[in-house]
Amino acid sequence: MKNRLSQNAAPSVSTLGDLAKLANYSLVESLKCDPEAKADGADHAPRQVFSGHYVPVKPTPIDDPEYIAHSKDFFHELGFADSLAESADFVRMFSGDLSQVPEPMRKVGWASGYALSIFGTEYTQQCPFQTGNGYGDGRAVSVLEAVINGQRWEMQLKGGGRTPYCRGADGRAVLRSSVREFLAQEHMHALGVPTSRSLSLYVSKTEKVQRPWYSEGSRSVDPDTMVAEPVAISTRVAPSFIRVGQIELFGRRARKQEHPDALAELEAIVLHLIDREYAELIDVNLSTAEKVVLLAREFCDRLTSLVANWIRVGYCQGNFNSDNCAAGGFTLDYGPFGFCDRFDPYYQPWTGGGEHFAFWNQPVAAERNFEMFCTALQPLLVSHPDVQQQLDEIRSDFAKVMQGKMEKMFAAKLGLGTFDAALFSELVTLMMQTSVDYTIFFRELSSIPEDIGPLKNSFYTDLSEELEGRWSEWLTKWKSHVTDTSEQMKRVNPKYSLREWLLAPAYQQAATGDYALLRELQEVMTQPYAEQSRAVEEKYYRLKPTEFSAIGGLSHMSCSS
Repeated sequence: MKNRLSQNAAPSVSTLGDLAKLANYSLVESLKCDPEAKADGADHAPRQVFSGHYVPVKPTPIDDPEYIAHSKDFFHELGFADSLAESADFVRMFSGDLSQVPEPMRKVGWASGYALSIFGTEYTQQCPFQTGNGYGDGRAVSVLEAVINGQRWEMQLKGGGRTPYCRGADGRAVLRSSVREFLAQEHMHALGVPTSRSLSLYVSKTEKVQRPWYSEGSRSVDPDTMVAEPVAISTRVAPSFIRVGQIELFGRRARKQEHPDALAELEAIVLHLIDREYAELIDVNLSTAEKVVLLAREFCDRLTSLVANWIRVGYCQGNFNSDNCAAGGFTLDYGPFGFCDRFDPYYQPWTGGGEHFAFWNQPVAAERNFEMFCTALQPLLVSHPDVQQQLDEIRSDFAKVMQGKMEKMFAAKLGLGTFDAALFSELVTLMMQTSVDYTIFFRELSSIPEDIGPLKNSFYTDLSEELEGRWSEWLTKWKSHVTDTSEQMKRVNPKYSLREWLLAPAYQQAATGDYALLRELQEVMTQPYAEQSRAVEEKYYRLKPTEFSAIGGLSHMSCSS
């Protein structure tokens, strides 16, 4: 996902017609449509989908859409003119109305099914039919695939209305969650963490939906009131939106021989995944069995790097089920995510998430998802026991690979040439006992201070004399091991992170039609390593105010969005 266009180059896409010329729908043209689908996409009621890779769905436009924001950085990378984001036909399309798109764009989008496993356990009861055949994109509708500057991108509306997978819900996303996802995706990209990208964000001036949420100042664990919230549509973009849960769905069907084409459908989606996400790494002339092993190895490498990056920047996914795990190895689905304020290994922003998806446990959660991925691939290797053994070895090595990535990452955060387990263990103990701010601590450490004075900027509690002495001893010991420069350390330790208490005022003001704070946050958080102005530093580089502790929606949240 590199910038392929000079920031000074003239935009090559100034109109929706220019974008239409780049349309190239690989998924719907090469994979199997649900045989029970409606060609016109008028398929908005919950139902079982027994086979096929996708269902044609016409998105449901939001009423009276209004422009809020677009990703200027991503627009420039794609060669899009900034003016495109507010042009009438672009707004119409990316707020859900495909009725007037220029050819060869399609007037119908698509949604896909996937399976659910939670921390390595298969589930079907969340599906309303108790079969697993009704679980999938309930409110996410893909509307375009395009090849832009040699890179294929899929564009998906989040909150685009009901699909057969909606499970009786309204198919809408509210402004609050849409603002969070829009800002988080671009922040994560700026942090250097692989992620889906944000394209645009539109809100309805008239349409609202009811959602459970927290009353002002509530310390309730779960939402304690119903609120009417504006609906919005954000467009997220990625090379594909194929998830581990999607591969898992077809793997389960093939394993259970649920229909005559089940194995062929599994092979087709796996080969499509390789084409979309790993084509440059896997030789097209290899056999399927050989491709499967290479796919598993490459995905292991990407997933372990991803999770190490999450922990590097203090990010917790919150809900890391297999359906929220992109098979391309990037961050997907910004639901109950959060960035650490006070360091806590068991930090978990989602009230329903449990310790298994907590901050420090993300490597193990990733391993469980990888195990489900490998299990889903096994039906393709039944007649290849030697290749199956290779897959088993890759699966069993995941924890070792993950540990290596974590040690390398923490060595870089600490400016060390090699990881020092004893030094790190002592630091973690001190960080927990002192209650330090995760982001501010590592940024202050990156200045390689003479004494612990600057580090105190990250401490939420006052030091006892004994604790101050231990910190001073640790700092002296650490400085004798440091090999990197301050500049090198600052490149891996961001100054700014998208904390929930900064996000909440932005989406609250946006709900009143005031987008100034949202746009300011976008500007600040897309430069997370930069030394910005004194005013920005005073506003955004500080400890979490004590009045926000334990407040619903600021320190914890439900999954509702």
